[in-house]
Amino acid sequence: MTKSPYIISPDDRAEPAAIVFGIPFDSTHSYKPGCRFGPEAIRSAFNNIEIFHPDLQVDLESVNIQDLGNVHHTVNVEEMTDMVHKLTSELIAKNKLLIILGGEHSLTFPTYTAFPKDTGYMVFDAHYDLRSQYAGVRLSHAAYLRRIVEKNGAENIIHVGARSFVGEELAFLKENKIKTITDKDIRDGKGPKMVSDAISTFKKVYVSVDLDVLDPAFAPGVGNPEAVGITSRELFDMVYAMDGHKIACLDIVELNPAFDNGATSSLAAKLMSTMIAMSIK
Repeated sequence: MTKSPYIISPDDRAEPAAIVFGIPFDSTHSYKPGCRFGPEAIRSAFNNIEIFHPDLQVDLESVNIQDLGNVHHTVNVEEMTDMVHKLTSELIAKNKLLIILGGEHSLTFPTYTAFPKDTGYMVFDAHYDLRSQYAGVRLSHAAYLRRIVEKNGAENIIHVGARSFVGEELAFLKENKIKTITDKDIRDGKGPKMVSDAISTFKKVYVSVDLDVLDPAFAPGVGNPEAVGITSRELFDMVYAMDGHKIACLDIVELNPAFDNGATSSLAAKLMSTMIAMSIK
């Protein structure tokens, strides 16, 4: 593990409220390379935003957030998959909120599948990532969710916010009856209740946020930006709808600092801060 920069945690003697690690991997990128630098950008933003949450009455300034640094950088997707799956499996045993900073979305295949199969999976993403393969590669950021379905089945998956996909993906989605909360559902104001209802059936939930679910006006620094997305307010309304539910893990993926103006990393840091605050209030 590499350890620079750390999340600044003023009380590192108390029991950790959350465990953080980064996965600097983007070797299957298909548009804008650079997501491997995402973990450092999120940490830097986290260390420079306010982390008091008045609505939740939680101040993270007095909370121990254990930052393990980044896993070893590799350009080989199989090596990344094996390394990350083993590490995630070890950390699950600690029974703490796990925060994983990416990196591209392919990393979610080894992290989510390390959890028990009955763990709910809620993903926020502009894309379905259900291609049979992409650019001749079976495990990539555009095909990782199909690999999860093939390994674990589709019954515990809820996909939120898709607005850009191909016919092959839509057919696979319907064939496997993958539950969705659509971009239109969110625009119509139904998102928060649908999110709360969907995850209420699970004892534990893994949440994956691909930042390209947001409109590029709010999150320009992503690997595959898609126009006409949801707002940051709509995303956080849905995040707050998870309050009271057991979130086992949050991963934040596809932040690309090379194309960011600071807005995307700030959103990612706020997302991480909010999820930790909700887990301990």
